[in-house]
Amino acid sequence: MNRIENILSTELNQDILAVKQVIKLLDEGNTVPFIARYRKEMHGSMDDQIIRKLADRLNYLRNLEERRQDIFKAISEQEKMTSEIQKMLENAQTLAEINDIYAPYRPKRRTKAMIAKERGLEPLAIILKDTKKENKKPLEQIASNFINDEVKSVQEAIEGASYIITEILNEDAGLRKKLRRFIWETGFIQTKGEENDQTYKMYSDFSQPLKKLQSHRILAINRGEKEKKIKVSLKVEKEQAQFITKSFIIRKDSAYKEVIEKICIESYDKYIFPSLEREIRSDLTDIANEQAITTFATNLRQLLMQPPVRGKVILGFDPAYRTGCKIAVVDETGFVRETSVIYPTPPHNKTEESKKILQKLCEDNNVECIAIGNGTASKESEIFIAEFIKEYNEKYLKDIQYMVVSEAGASVYSASKLGSQEFPNYDVSLRSAVSIARRLQDPLAELVKIDPKAIGVGQYQHDMPKTRLGEALDGVVEDCVSSVGVDVNTASSALLERVAGVSSSVSKNITLFREQNGRFENRKQLLKVKGLGAKAYEQCAGFLRVLSSNEVLDKTAVHPESYEAAKNLLKVCLYTQDDIKKGDFEDITSRIEKIGKEEVAKRCKIGIPTLTDIVNELKKPGLDPRDILQKPALRSDIINIEHLQVGMKMNGTVRNITDFGAFIDIGVHQDGLVHISEISPKYIKHPSEVLKIGDIVNIIIISLDIKSKKISLSIKQAY
Repeated sequence: MNRIENILSTELNQDILAVKQVIKLLDEGNTVPFIARYRKEMHGSMDDQIIRKLADRLNYLRNLEERRQDIFKAISEQEKMTSEIQKMLENAQTLAEINDIYAPYRPKRRTKAMIAKERGLEPLAIILKDTKKENKKPLEQIASNFINDEVKSVQEAIEGASYIITEILNEDAGLRKKLRRFIWETGFIQTKGEENDQTYKMYSDFSQPLKKLQSHRILAINRGEKEKKIKVSLKVEKEQAQFITKSFIIRKDSAYKEVIEKICIESYDKYIFPSLEREIRSDLTDIANEQAITTFATNLRQLLMQPPVRGKVILGFDPAYRTGCKIAVVDETGFVRETSVIYPTPPHNKTEESKKILQKLCEDNNVECIAIGNGTASKESEIFIAEFIKEYNEKYLKDIQYMVVSEAGASVYSASKLGSQEFPNYDVSLRSAVSIARRLQDPLAELVKIDPKAIGVGQYQHDMPKTRLGEALDGVVEDCVSSVGVDVNTASSALLERVAGVSSSVSKNITLFREQNGRFENRKQLLKVKGLGAKAYEQCAGFLRVLSSNEVLDKTAVHPESYEAAKNLLKVCLYTQDDIKKGDFEDITSRIEKIGKEEVAKRCKIGIPTLTDIVNELKKPGLDPRDILQKPALRSDIINIEHLQVGMKMNGTVRNITDFGAFIDIGVHQDGLVHISEISPKYIKHPSEVLKIGDIVNIIIISLDIKSKKISLSIKQAY
């Protein structure tokens, strides 16, 4: 375990004692959000993302350690363990290195080398390999001594010995490690394909060093190869690689140098390089997958944490052509007031009729904002809505605005079991309209109903290993929901299920408890929910708010285990019962400073981090961390791509971030691309270093292709 703890401490740049404490907490069954929020004193206030990285890496290192021990045991049982092999095993840092060490001892089907050994040719292989020049004898003469019933000729004897040497080379962990390092340092990927294939045109004649190959290129190349659109090969300085192989076994005074050289070249060409090529291509894919998953997770976190558009009646508009545009009006709480279908888009083009229906819906429900889905017929719908808003606002002196909302995954939700349970009387398309409206109203509460993989804020997500991607994204959702907190009396079972420590069955039991017993009056009542035992309560209680409770702390993120400390804090700071009832603690910080933070923490028997968290919660009970972020940009007009010009400056909203840049919504149907080189005047490795989804940025158009609808933007040139 010390090895693992030291590696984690070094890789994450965290104190070794803090790492040990987090491992202990994880092993005890605590969730990442609980550890991050309520055990800060134990780990030095690591955030949830670092703790999740630690948990993922811990799992990998433990599997690696288990494999190391299994191989040690397997070699020992063969009575072939030596101090040298043991040292190599202890120093191995990857699964590939460990497997290389085990290769010579791994049970395998009968090989040509095995057969040669059975025929007594191993001594000849040793002679070939180790004989010095001064002891040289004619090879044919030596080989003739090994002719027997199974070895019919000198040539057959030499060939059998060659098989044995080839296997020695192919299974030598030291040689493979050296060649692997050489290939990684000097090798490059080369692709060939058809120039007229627009999708993979860039890779029709492409070459790039391995160490400079970007993750998104690896994934694009893999997809092109899978679709048989391009051919991919790993290139390396062959002669130098062969020289490394030869120098590994041939000495200056080797007697049979020419014969061994030939064996080395054939071993490298036929066995070692093809094996390492497969391994390195696999490693490249793993690296690219992890980078893509990280990007997806980062984007998802930012999307889920988008500020909600609170307190507004929103009209959800799901665009379509032939089947009509579906409409759902939801009130400030997300309750569906009214639904309809209109036909303003081709082939119907019932514009005026649609405006009348829309006008009545807006008047009857006092609609303040329209959320338009960005799918099929979105552009035509946006033009129609912008025109309607202009006329309506002028006529009735209103200020309705709109926003185009990503509807990725909306159809998945609409056709899901959850969608049908929530709206059994609505058809699939009307459910989508509700989802689109609620996404603007509260992105987190609505998006948790959808499989994160279907939300579509990554790149090449369909090529990712599904299990690993699912784990990473589920972790992000859990962290986001827990950081925002959930009103236990209004949350859906889908939202409750995403709270740390709440299982699917328990979330359903919470909603069932509400139906049977009415609203929760306090947090303690959660313990009456079937299946929610002491451990689950410990993990989830701090993230579940009871806003109607008479206990002020039930409305905050203060954990029930700290209630006594919080009440002692109020006593120490001389707050009265009347003050507590009013919930006005704005001056609590100054009162603490007069006494001294360390002294207050000591009197309350808590650490400084917990004291700080309690104070922040008392000052602003249940503060939503999304409220301090930049608000979504709502619009009331529209720009056509034909109106754009190179050099035009405007504002845009970041919609998606990839390894190579960011896609910006500038008010036309087609998002513009800011390449990574155009994001910042300073060098950045990844766009996420300076941008996040939802950011409103100043941009300038640097190139425009209206025919192909390609818009290239720059942020760094806009200032």
